[in-house]
Amino acid sequence: MNKIVLFGGLSALAGIAGMSFTQEKELPSIQIEDGTSKVLPMMNNNAFKRGEVLSFRMHYGIIDAGVASLVVTEEAKEIAGRKTFHVVGLGSSKGSFDWFYKVRDRYETYVDEEALVPWMFVRRVNEGGYIINQDYVFNHYNKKVNVGEGQQYDIEPNMQDMLSAFYHARNLDLSAAKPGEMYTLNCFMDKEVWPLKIKFIARETVTTDLGTFKCLKFRPIVQKGRVFKKEEDLNIWITDDKNHIPIKGQADVLVGSIKVELTNYSGLANPLAKVN
Repeated sequence: MNKIVLFGGLSALAGIAGMSFTQEKELPSIQIEDGTSKVLPMMNNNAFKRGEVLSFRMHYGIIDAGVASLVVTEEAKEIAGRKTFHVVGLGSSKGSFDWFYKVRDRYETYVDEEALVPWMFVRRVNEGGYIINQDYVFNHYNKKVNVGEGQQYDIEPNMQDMLSAFYHARNLDLSAAKPGEMYTLNCFMDKEVWPLKIKFIARETVTTDLGTFKCLKFRPIVQKGRVFKKEEDLNIWITDDKNHIPIKGQADVLVGSIKVELTNYSGLANPLAKVN
């Protein structure tokens, strides 16, 4: 699956599947070289808070293929002496889709409460028997990311992981966004830096089972050929308010179409731009 789809929340972050949102794990000890500045750029968070839960339903064509949940847990653990948001995304296919392509995924990130950058990223993927286990430790003081087995990579300031990028992007100021305007966010994924580029398309009103919402339509720039026919085959609608939560996503792929819709929400930081 194309990595931009993961960022858009259309594939990997799917479902609860009976798993707990909180699991005890050993948090990393960040080593800071002598003389290294401990100051990180600040970014105000007005978009989300602890206790937020977003749930989605995913369709592949006419098939009810899976569900999606993203949770900002109540935890406030510290890494490198800094408080973090602990975010968990759990994944599960369902119904007939589960029979021939079983998905059981878990994604976690610990995001700096003030700088909105990740300190630790956990990825546990089982998709049709394809297994990925990743534990990335980010050191934003030394500008390194440790991917395990003695491997480290250089990173630039404000580097994100594939889950933290979503929460960081929700805090972008979109009040004056103009059609055609491009937003870019660098993300470290699979031992590489991926520039995530998203184009603002228009302000639209979207109706789902939850009601009608004022939305901002965005189009992530995807790689054509492997999954998509064209670079413009993925569209995402987010609420036109301070929450910036996804209401709907739609992707035309080489072998059909994928649609995701928000089915439930709670613990939001701000009122929703809901019409009725």
